[in-house]
Amino acid sequence: MSNQVRLRLLPSARCLFDEPIQLKVAGLRSKQVVTMRARSTDEKGVVFSSSATYRADGSGEIDLSRDASLSGNYVGVEPMGLLWSMRPDVLHKRFQKTNALNPHVVNFSVHEEEGGMLAEVKNERFLMGDGVSRVPVKQGNIRGVLFTPPGEGPFPAVLDLGSLRSEKRASLLANKGYIVLALPILAGKPKLERINLDDFEEAVQFLQNQPKVSSKGVGVISLSKGGDIVLSLAAFVPGVEAVVWINGCSANTALPLYYKNRQILSALKFDMDKMFSTESGALVTKYSMHDPLKEENKASLVPIERASARFLFVASEDDLNWDSKAYMNEMVDRLKRHGKENFESVSYPGAGHCLEPPFGPYCPSSFHGFIGVPVLWGGEPKAHAAAEVHLWRKIQEFFRTHLSCDKIQIKSKL
Repeated sequence: MSNQVRLRLLPSARCLFDEPIQLKVAGLRSKQVVTMRARSTDEKGVVFSSSATYRADGSGEIDLSRDASLSGNYVGVEPMGLLWSMRPDVLHKRFQKTNALNPHVVNFSVHEEEGGMLAEVKNERFLMGDGVSRVPVKQGNIRGVLFTPPGEGPFPAVLDLGSLRSEKRASLLANKGYIVLALPILAGKPKLERINLDDFEEAVQFLQNQPKVSSKGVGVISLSKGGDIVLSLAAFVPGVEAVVWINGCSANTALPLYYKNRQILSALKFDMDKMFSTESGALVTKYSMHDPLKEENKASLVPIERASARFLFVASEDDLNWDSKAYMNEMVDRLKRHGKENFESVSYPGAGHCLEPPFGPYCPSSFHGFIGVPVLWGGEPKAHAAAEVHLWRKIQEFFRTHLSCDKIQIKSKL
């Protein structure tokens, strides 16, 4: 390792997960070509890594916010490219961040063309800011984790539904001044034969009863299968004020939905024969869902036209899990036909199914919780990463506008 080459992270080597950083190299030879690398290990022990080639300027410096990558996992000026372009060292693995107490640690390094390391630095990317509390909740049918910002409040509340256990989005929202309950739909449960909306109503009521929560309704957010659950909460359960639906379906999918011990929505099914395999072994499932608008399937459509909540519909145009853009368009058309204006929508060309908070590794394929095999999620990495940055701001703006509260605290800092 060279004593003269310096690799710096600005403004600090410690930051929140969703905060950008500036990576700078100094002390190289004029116009020297080097390889920049990033490497991290997730909670399951899977190694993620990326690399890109850069040429120093006449002063022997490289600034990733200014200089273009010449080759590697990405090309062009991409200040956070080494983060979002990281790939797992085995196929079909999704970056796992289930416990917000542990930071996402990334090792950045710079190497000469022969491979020798010239300098390295460690970036600690925290999910919880100072003063945010994390409390596991095991009450009634609730098995989740509650995040509370520092301060007296009152705070607006958000229910964050995930197919599997994940605390990333919930903890990051708590940093922005929200009390958030992260609740998995599938994790830790025996094989489900139906979904009980009562369980999620219980979670809404739990949030409303928190002493630091304002007396108004709660927000709900989910991706994929959880999308139809948050729609159903808005349609059937009182107290839901703002809904963020990300790459979901307009109909109740996979399992029948029950409420107050009776079935309220049938299950829209998928046809395994319409899935096809790819060279990597992962399936493409986009065309396997039955059409919710066909007469025999209309009993699965979620009646969002009866909801008074505000909706933010988000669709990726290269979603290979299913046609979320078509589902979004159907819901927008339906609400318009009912004279409703309680919605906004956004779609992202080139983005895939798994839209998450920004600056995590892009996931092209992984294990599908309902189907039980690896699937392709779609998306072009650069466009997907840009969509995540834009959407994260959009989500915060939407909740800030439509979740009533007397006072929202200033976001946490490290």
